[in-house]
Amino acid sequence: MKIGILGTRGIPNHHGGFEQFAENFAVFAAQKGHEVFVYNSSLHPYKKNQFNQVKIIHCNDPEDKMGTAGQFIYDFNCIMDARKRNFDVLLQLGYTSNAIWCKLLPKNSIIITNMDGLEWKRSKYSKKVQGFLKYSEKLAVKSSDYLIADSLGIQSYLKENYNAASTYIAYGANVFNHSNQEILNEFNLEKNAYNMLIARMEPENNIEMILDGYVMSQQKFPFLVIGNTEKTQFGRKMYEKFRNNRNIRFLGAIYDQNKLENLRYFSHLYFHGHSVGGTNPSLLEAMASGSCIAANNNEFNAAILQQDAYYFESAKDVSHILDFEPRNSHFISNNLEKIQSKYAWNVINNEYLNFMIQACQ
Repeated sequence: MKIGILGTRGIPNHHGGFEQFAENFAVFAAQKGHEVFVYNSSLHPYKKNQFNQVKIIHCNDPEDKMGTAGQFIYDFNCIMDARKRNFDVLLQLGYTSNAIWCKLLPKNSIIITNMDGLEWKRSKYSKKVQGFLKYSEKLAVKSSDYLIADSLGIQSYLKENYNAASTYIAYGANVFNHSNQEILNEFNLEKNAYNMLIARMEPENNIEMILDGYVMSQQKFPFLVIGNTEKTQFGRKMYEKFRNNRNIRFLGAIYDQNKLENLRYFSHLYFHGHSVGGTNPSLLEAMASGSCIAANNNEFNAAILQQDAYYFESAKDVSHILDFEPRNSHFISNNLEKIQSKYAWNVINNEYLNFMIQACQ
């Protein structure tokens, strides 16, 4: 097959979940003998035309000059290029630009769209932007030949709201097995004697609830907050509110995967507050890193973790978990088994590739 992948900033991953998936899947499919193209933003640091047998198409991205509007110009440039390529399959990761550009998608390619999470529910967006994203979602459903939902909750949502069939294929992760306790020295930490969270600084990730609960508790272990507090107004608010608590350490954004995996692996409890979206990449990465997880109680997290986590709905719940719940080895081993059997990248990549092959028949 000739496969095009758009909707990301590009590969190798320097950004987030969709980029990590694009990198994993594109390399996998190329190694299986398919011709794979990934669209890269002109702002991406990788400038070569090939990456591990994957062909890179660099498209102009004026986001640095225009802000968010530049993302739509970048997507337009990608779609216009795709119209000339005669892809058998065009895989769209996300749907934000569909409201504007969906009629321009190539008619001779099979359009498969990963519907992401419920983007329009994110509180960081104004009511107008939320309305636009909801409209984009509707048009993405209409303009795609096939839909992929990365969680059972999203699959049910698409059926209930649009009567649209979708195929469930989760996100992926690989089990971490290269622990290095010396990394803790860099952060002045001790094994299993600190708690942590990794998240974008947005209200729907319940960061304030988690930190309020930590302050309420008797827990004296340090609490690490990993995420860019400068990028959002909410992030700055969290920093101002909690910066005088000497046990809460704002470490900023960390992109070194080895450091992140080791910090998760050696943590006492890992708090996952995300409440919007499908199979959240950071949750699977925490499971794969051997973290003992406390998660916000919602259908997306519960579908993945099942009984193998502590759950919270309030700061009081967080405080109780910190004061009375131990680091549970059964949670950890059960979640590692889930990664190996359900969410390993090899499993997910095969599911995507087989789905595309069937779509082309």
